[in-house]
Formats: sequence, structure tokens, C-alpha cells
Amino acid sequence: MINKAVKRRFVIALSNTIMISDNIKRMREAKGLSQKEVISAIGMGAAQYSRIENGKTDPSISTVEKIAKALGVTMAELFTDTNDLKEINSLNKTLIERVTLIDTLTKEEQKTIFTILDAFISKRKFKSTLKNVLKDIE
Repeated sequence: MINKAVKRRFVIALSNTIMISDNIKRMREAKGLSQKEVISAIGMGAAQYSRIENGKTDPSISTVEKIAKALGVTMAELFTDTNDLKEINSLNKTLIERVTLIDTLTKEEQKTIFTILDAFISKRKFKSTLKNVLKDIE
């Protein structure tokens, strides 16, 4: 069992690196929630929550869990750099757009695309398996 002091140091180290306070505030605003709504959901005093959002105090792990739940996000998302999230969202958007375009193709064209995708996936799996076998031989 990790004691409270160790947990606190861990959270401080992470939050100083990634500025969790900025992510909490940004995600709360993106969800259209007020501080009051989040405070009510997590059962915390307004002053304490305000200090967390303003980066004046570091939340405990249990508080981060509660905030993540109230915001409908994972704890990992609260600790993730916003630039990383933008890249992920951009990639997902591009992928969704392409899948939507595939849906507009004829059945034959779709079959061709899926055959090509399957070939790439099989090739990657084969390379990975071959690499592992060669490592085992060495």
C-alpha cells in the first residue's frame, strides 16, 4: 500500500510536468460545465477546487479520479499534453473521413480496398513474427 505522502509526491511530479490544472479547466469548459457543477459532482469546497484549476495546489489521486469522472474523461486524458490530444483528434477525424468515403464506393471497390488493407496488415504481422523468431535464434 502506498502511503499518502508518496501519492502526493507522485501527483505533484506529474502535475508539474503536464499542468493538469490547465487540462481540467480546458476540459470543463469544453464540456460546458461550470465550476459549481463539477464541485457538486465531486463533493469538494469551491475554494479548494478553484486552487486546483488555477494550479495553486496539486490534487490527490483520488481527487483526480473524481474530477475525471465528473468531466467524463479518463485520468490519462487529464495528464496528457493538449498537443498530443490535438494530434490524436486530428488523426481520428482523418480516419473517420476516409472510412466514410469508403462507404460511398461500390462493393467491388470496397472489396479491393479491404484486400489491400488485409495485405498490409498481414505483412506487418509477418514482419513482427519474423523479427521475434530471429531474436529468439540469436
